[in-house]
Amino acid sequence: MIPIWYHQGMALTLRTDEQMETALNELTSELGLSRQEIIRLAILELHERSLHASLVENATSKMMSRWADVLQRLGTE
Repeated sequence: MIPIWYHQGMALTLRTDEQMETALNELTSELGLSRQEIIRLAILELHERSLHASLVENATSKMMSRWADVLQRLGTE
């Protein structure tokens, strides 16, 4: 049986290269945030962008279907 605390937050080892180290160091200085917080924010921002792109794609598909006849008459399809 796995204890509940195990799922509430886990440690992660992140291997970095020189470019990533430089970027992380510059961001910690600029933003006054920890390396962990910068990485956490980057992951959450990428996830949010991915969700947004998916929502836009779905909405566009629905509108293209809904207005296909109008778009065809306008010659934009």
